[in-house]
Amino acid sequence: MIARYTSKEMGKIWEDENKFTKWLEIEKAAATVQAELDMIPRQAAEDINKKSKFDIKKILEIESRTHHDVVAFLTDVSSHLGDSSKYLHYGLTSSDIGDTALSLQMIDAVKIIEKKMEGLIFLLKEKSKKYAHTVMVGRTHGMHAEPVTLGLKFCMFAFEMNRNLERLLAARESISYGKISGAVGTYASVNPELEDRVCRILGLKPSPVSTQILQRDRHAQLITTIAIAGATLEKLALEIRNLQRTDVKEVEEPFAKGQKGSSAMPHKKNPIICERICGLARVLRANAVAAMENIALWHERDISHSSAERIIIPDSFALIDYLLGMAYFVLDGLVVNENKMKRNLNKYGGIIFSQRVLLALIDRGMDRHQAYITVQSNAHKAWDEEGSFRDNISSDRRVRELITEEEIGTLFDYNYHLRYVDEIIGRLDSI
Repeated sequence: MIARYTSKEMGKIWEDENKFTKWLEIEKAAATVQAELDMIPRQAAEDINKKSKFDIKKILEIESRTHHDVVAFLTDVSSHLGDSSKYLHYGLTSSDIGDTALSLQMIDAVKIIEKKMEGLIFLLKEKSKKYAHTVMVGRTHGMHAEPVTLGLKFCMFAFEMNRNLERLLAARESISYGKISGAVGTYASVNPELEDRVCRILGLKPSPVSTQILQRDRHAQLITTIAIAGATLEKLALEIRNLQRTDVKEVEEPFAKGQKGSSAMPHKKNPIICERICGLARVLRANAVAAMENIALWHERDISHSSAERIIIPDSFALIDYLLGMAYFVLDGLVVNENKMKRNLNKYGGIIFSQRVLLALIDRGMDRHQAYITVQSNAHKAWDEEGSFRDNISSDRRVRELITEEEIGTLFDYNYHLRYVDEIIGRLDSI
């Protein structure tokens, strides 16, 4: 468990106190409806609703002997009900309670994650607009490509995180189901009306068909959705890590007063939070694999999924809760070095404008292959620090025969590449 990384609000959802409270809530709802349907005496339902309580220590002590958590829970609760205890859990199976309660817990947890995602999306949109025209080098394969802006980077992450939110809401719908259908889902000791009415009380939808359990593709969808969101946060953190490298130094994650980067090298300012985000995102992906492995069970059920779920579901929610908070902290306090961006942009004398020169030569009649070779040779000279690309192009006879010096100057204007930036970032208004 990763309780140390969990917010108090998220942590409470997965504590035994909340789990048993939800179990009891379901038992009370079932007893109430069963009395209304004349399945059990009304007095029994009244006793179950008014007298039921539990003691976690006693439940755990009983479970140490019975090796069955629901039996231990029912044994403790029954001790407070007298003769009415025989109608507690009447006709139900353990998964009617456990799976339905788990759905309620996950819905509560999703609400927390939903709010944090919305907050991060809002911040990304703000940053995107603030840095809409902050020009920097675009990179492909880690190499200089053509100019982009920092705002466009944030814009991309805003849309991606919004897709994560949409996936989360879809997964919430998929998990918003309960089941009160008995031992193998045939309603042999209960009936569909009981399930429908109990689920309605709980704010859930009745599963259209179940075995002894809710089918685990529902859970896998949610845990996989969380893992994808974690991958987006890793992607954001990895971008910051790369841009913070000493030889790039275009952005930096926050570095607190008194913080130390290394025990040996006092100069170090390491992107430790972003590295942590990247590392923990891997755990989310591992949890998603386990969730998918839980889909296939023997016949109407086995219990192989249960042990894994007790780890992967609370941990996945705790991790994504933590990672969203850390990503917000980094982004909110991000240090942006615009001067360094400009220096990197002009490195090697503007090789990032090679495509514009290439197209200009083609437009003036040069064969594409010859134009490519001409531009490439001048760019590679600059790459090897034999003059700057701009100077090399200007002094190349093949180029000057077709393009004037003044025209060459217009080809090295980064604003040409940014003329649609506002249109792209304006699309954020749709989310």
